[in-house]
Amino acid sequence: MRRFALCLALTVLSAAPAFAQAYQGNWSCRDATTNRAGILTIYGQVYGWASRVANDPNSGTGTLTPYQDGVGFNDGNLRANAAIQAGRLVDDANFGTALQLETADSIVMLCNPR
Repeated sequence: MRRFALCLALTVLSAAPAFAQAYQGNWSCRDATTNRAGILTIYGQVYGWASRVANDPNSGTGTLTPYQDGVGFNDGNLRANAAIQAGRLVDDANFGTALQLETADSIVMLCNPR
C-alpha cells in the first residue's frame, strides 16, 4: 500500500509542471478588431503586460493563479483597469494553442504564443 501511495504521489508531482508549462511564456495578443493589442508574458505566478499604445494604463505587472485550463488574474493593471479575470487555454487552428483573455461578460483578446 505504501508503494502504491508513493507511486501515485510521484505521478501527481511529475504532472504538475506540464500544466504550468502550457501557459508560460510570451503571448502576442489581438483585440476584438484583430488589431495587435500587446504582449503578455507569464512566468510562474506573475504576469507582465506591455501594450502597443504608449502610456496605456493597462500596462504593468500582477499576480495570477494557475488552473488546469489556464490562469486567473488576481491583481495588477489588467485586472484593475481592463477587468480581465481569466485566461483560458483554447485550441487554435493556426498555432495549436491560444490563450483567451476574458472579463466577466465577454472575451476581450486572443493571444498566440510568440
